[in-house]
Amino acid sequence: MKLFSYVALAICVLFCNPSIATAQTPVLEVGNESVSLSDFAHIYGKNNRDSVVTVEALDEYMELFVKFKLKVMEAEALGMGDAPEFISELAGYRKQLARPYLIDVDLLDELVIQAFERQQEEIRASHILISLSPNSEPADTLRAYNRCVQLRDRVLGGEDFSSVAKARDGSDDPSAHDNGGDLGWFTAFQMVYPFEEAAYNTPVGELSDIIRTKYGFHFLQVVDRRDARGEIQVAHIMIRVADVNNKTMTQSAKAEIDAVAGFLNSGESFESLALKYSDDTSSGSKGGVLAWFGAGKMVEEFEDAAFNLENNGDISLPFLSSYGWHIVKRIGYKAPEDFDTVKRALKKKVSRDSRADVTRSSFLNKLKKAYNFNLSNKSVVALLRAIAKTDSVFTKGHPISNLRNDEVGYTLFSIGEESTTVQAFVDFAAFSKPRGDEIATSERFEKLLNKLIEQELMAYEDARLEGKHDTFRLLIEEYHDGILLFELTDKMVWSKAVKDTTGLMNFHNDNASMFMWDERLDVDVFTCEDKDIAAEVKGLLKKGKSIAEYRRELITDKPLAIRVETGLFPQGANMWSDTVFSMMSSGEFEVLTNTSSILLFDTDSDAVVVVNIKGLVSPTEKSLEEARGQIIATYQDHLEGVWLEELRNKYQVVVNYEILYSLID
Repeated sequence: MKLFSYVALAICVLFCNPSIATAQTPVLEVGNESVSLSDFAHIYGKNNRDSVVTVEALDEYMELFVKFKLKVMEAEALGMGDAPEFISELAGYRKQLARPYLIDVDLLDELVIQAFERQQEEIRASHILISLSPNSEPADTLRAYNRCVQLRDRVLGGEDFSSVAKARDGSDDPSAHDNGGDLGWFTAFQMVYPFEEAAYNTPVGELSDIIRTKYGFHFLQVVDRRDARGEIQVAHIMIRVADVNNKTMTQSAKAEIDAVAGFLNSGESFESLALKYSDDTSSGSKGGVLAWFGAGKMVEEFEDAAFNLENNGDISLPFLSSYGWHIVKRIGYKAPEDFDTVKRALKKKVSRDSRADVTRSSFLNKLKKAYNFNLSNKSVVALLRAIAKTDSVFTKGHPISNLRNDEVGYTLFSIGEESTTVQAFVDFAAFSKPRGDEIATSERFEKLLNKLIEQELMAYEDARLEGKHDTFRLLIEEYHDGILLFELTDKMVWSKAVKDTTGLMNFHNDNASMFMWDERLDVDVFTCEDKDIAAEVKGLLKKGKSIAEYRRELITDKPLAIRVETGLFPQGANMWSDTVFSMMSSGEFEVLTNTSSILLFDTDSDAVVVVNIKGLVSPTEKSLEEARGQIIATYQDHLEGVWLEELRNKYQVVVNYEILYSLID
C-alpha cells in the first residue's frame, strides 16, 4: 500500500500563495525540526491541486504529514541517512533531478519551437565539402578554408554548382561524383545543426556563407522548399536492376514488373505477389510492407510515387528508381503532428542533438556573467611558455620545472569567491588522456582549459541549486525523506508483518471476529451441454449417486459435456449461487437445513445448468490461510499505529493551526 502513498507524499511539490509575512513562519515543529508555511504549502498544493482548501482538508493532510515527519525523524535518529547505500542512491537521484536546472531553459524552449517550425518545411539543397578534422593544425585549417572560398567564388562567378562539385579539385564528399552535391530533401534533425541553420537561413537559389561542422568546411545552395509531407507507410514489389543505365537490363526487368502489374489487375493480392516476385526479400516475406518514412529516407523517385498515392489501398503504376522497378501500395499516412503532441519528444531530441551545444554555451556564458568569472592572462601566458618548451605538463607524474615556484600558485581563473590555480590545471591536464587526433599542443591546451572552466562552472552552479531554487531544494528534501521513510517503514511495518509469523498468528487469534465469511451457499454447479445430459445429472443427484462416473462415460466423445464448480460461495463469488441468493431474498426459494435441493437454469445457449444446493452456511470466522492477505494488511495497520504512538511519545509535535489556516482563501 503504503509505498505509493508515502513516496507520493514525499515527492509531491506545489505552489501555493501564503502571505510574505507568514511564509517563513513555522507551521509545524517535530522534535528539533520545523517546517515553514511556504514549504508546507508547496507540499500540500500539488497533492491537492484541484481541491478546495478547507479546514477539514488541511487538518486531514496535516495529520498525514505529521506521521510522515515522525517516521523520517526516527530514521535520521537511527543514522539511516548516513548509510553509504542511502547516500549513493540519493546522489543518483539528485544528479538526474539537477539536469533541468543546468541548462538555458529559455533558449531550449526557443530551439524546440524553432525545430517544430522547421519540421513543417522540407528543403532541397546541394553542398560542397572540404574535409577537415576538428583537431587539425591551424595551417591545415587555413588551407582548407581558402580552398572552400575558391570553390565558392567559382560558383558565384557563374560556374555550374554541380560541375564544380564533381570536379577533380571539387567537393570531398564521395557521393558528389554521382550526384553533383545534391542532398535531396531533408528537414530538421536530419543534418548536423550548423548545416541545418545554413540551409534554413538561405533563400532559394542562393549560396550560403561558408560554415564549419565536424566534417569540415561547407557551403550549400538551396534548390527548393516545400511544405512537409508527413510520414507514409507503403508496401512495394521490386524487380532489381543491377545497372539502370543498361537499356537491355532495364527493359528485361520492365517486362517482369509489367507481368506483376497484370496479375494485380486480374485480382491477385499484392501481398502474395510481393512474397512470390519481389527481389526485396526482407520486405517480401511481410507482403512487401516497409517501415514508416518521411523526407530524405528513400530515393526521390520512390518517395514521390508513394506520396502521390491519395488513399490507403491505392497502387501505383510501375516506376523506375536507381535500384530497379517498383510497384507501391499505400498502407497508411500521418500528417505532420501539432506542437502540443510532439513538444515533449522534440525537447528530448533538442537536448540530445548537436544544437544542445548552443544551449550549453549560452548557459555557461550566463554563469560567467553571474559569478564574475575572470581568466588570468598572466597565468595563461605562464602555462603557454612552459608548454612551448615541453608538453610534460600533459603527462601523468609530470615534472613542472618549466613553471616557476610562484607561477604554480597563480590563480588561473576565478568563479565567485572560488579560484582555480595553475597547479590545478596542470594536475587536470596530466590525468586527461589525449585523443589520437589531437596533434597540436596549443589546441590541446585550449580544449583542456575550456573543459576545466566548464567543469568548474557547472560544479559551482550545481552546489548552489538548493539555495537558488526552492522547488529543487524541496524536491531533493522530499526524495531524501521518501527514501528514508520507505526503508524504515518496510522494516517496522511491511516486511515485519509478513515475517513475524507468531505475531501474525496471535493478532489473528485476538481479532478473529474482524475476519468473517459472509453467509455462504454450499453448492455444486453442473453446466451441462444439453437438456438431456442435465436431466440425467438431476436424476443421479436425486438418487444420491456420484456424477463423476457419468462424466467419465461421456468424456471421450464429449469432453465438455459436464463442467463442474463446487464449493462454499458468498454473494458475488459465483453467478449461479448469486441467482439462488436472489431467489431467496425475493421469497421464491428457501434453503432447508439438511435437505439437498436441485434447481435447473437455462442459458443463452443450449447448455443447462444444474445447481445442487447442499445447504446455507451461517457467517463463520476465516482461518489465517483463508484471509492471509487481509489479515497481513490489518496487522500492518496495527503495527503502524503502535509505532506511531511510540514516536509521538518520543518526539514533541506542535502544529500552529492559526498559521496553517491562513492558507484558506
